[in-house]
Amino acid sequence: MSILLTSLRLRILTVVIFVTLTWSFILPSAAWAFSSGLGVNNGHLATCPTSDNCVVSQDADSKHGIDPISYHLDRDTARETLLKVLSVVPRTEVLEQTDNYIHAISKSRIFKFVDDVEFYFPSDESVIHLRSASRVGESDLGVNRRRLEQIRLALRDLNI
Repeated sequence: MSILLTSLRLRILTVVIFVTLTWSFILPSAAWAFSSGLGVNNGHLATCPTSDNCVVSQDADSKHGIDPISYHLDRDTARETLLKVLSVVPRTEVLEQTDNYIHAISKSRIFKFVDDVEFYFPSDESVIHLRSASRVGESDLGVNRRRLEQIRLALRDLNI
């Protein structure tokens, strides 16, 4: 009887530890996304932190700056074309989309690090402002910049 109780206690303890560890990974990432300053605030995407793992097309210094993407179609067509391009970018998922904003995440192949990728379509300009930032670390070895430049090339090939 005592062996059964010990076995049951061990199983319960294992389940409690598993649930605790699972929630400790899920809740911080959800809280981070909520409190990270993502989105458009007063017509601007967030500035980059001082680390080397972010690029943005608005209010950036030379280290973090990237050009916005110009388009010559109407805004809705440019937005829909961008969404189609994002649907084929490896390991990328669109999380939020409105008439003037898209938020996607891209995960690295091996370690599954998450980068937030944002696109803003101001109503008074025919440009798409860009921001891509790693959630962790100091350097991304240029991955965020290369990803946005590849998206720029894909949109250019589609004549937006």
